[in-house]
Amino acid sequence: MATLPNQLPSLVRALPPGTLVDTTADGSWHEPLLWYADGAATADTWRQLLPHRMSSGLQPLLIGGGHRDELPEDWELDPDHTTYPGDHDAEEVLAGLWEPDPTEPQLLAPFGAEWPGLAPAPASVPGVDPDERAAETAAQLAGAMSVRAALVPARRSADIPAAIGWSGPVNHEHDVAAISSVLRSWEDRFGIRVVGLTFDELFVSVASPPTTQEEAEAVAAEHFAFCPDNLTQSAHRSIQAYAEKVVLGQPAWSFWWD
Repeated sequence: MATLPNQLPSLVRALPPGTLVDTTADGSWHEPLLWYADGAATADTWRQLLPHRMSSGLQPLLIGGGHRDELPEDWELDPDHTTYPGDHDAEEVLAGLWEPDPTEPQLLAPFGAEWPGLAPAPASVPGVDPDERAAETAAQLAGAMSVRAALVPARRSADIPAAIGWSGPVNHEHDVAAISSVLRSWEDRFGIRVVGLTFDELFVSVASPPTTQEEAEAVAAEHFAFCPDNLTQSAHRSIQAYAEKVVLGQPAWSFWWD
């Protein structure tokens, strides 16, 4: 995929002790895909990383071992088979991933079997600054689980999964650039930032979350297409319930693919 010049090799000596990762499912990549720190992140880590985005085009991120307790060298990164997010249309991606189970029609409520279309951006209440919301979300993530600082050369936060060839959603969508295209759309409509990754988990902050149940249900439908496991393997057994409990007014969203 098209990328910015990679500043990691020239900056690594100025960064805290850590690891440059070039390990992929097919061997070593021709340049580092990311850097991550040896030590644990703190509540201020993401905010401290932000200047690197301004000066060097490196996106801040928190990475964790997750339930598999694996760091990026063992994530089976696959940049060689990842396309460019800008070559995908978010609505087409989600429509293609909208595959409801006809034996569980209750999951779709209040929608039916037909893809309902993209949710509109919230219009009633202005959101907070996306980077400030991301810093707050990252601080909460650092307090809730073991994570480390990371930097990724990518054009925008939404492109982080594609930039490293992340394989977390591979059982649902083989080309993670399609996932990043949806994240780009959410970045534009809801001010999301990708703040955390594990082997198969994605954490995003949301600067302008839906403020009405109807708006939240439309977004929840996108979540169902994007990551069905969020509903099918949770206590929220309908888009309607998921929207109320997980999406409405919530400053962060998380996703996990089985």
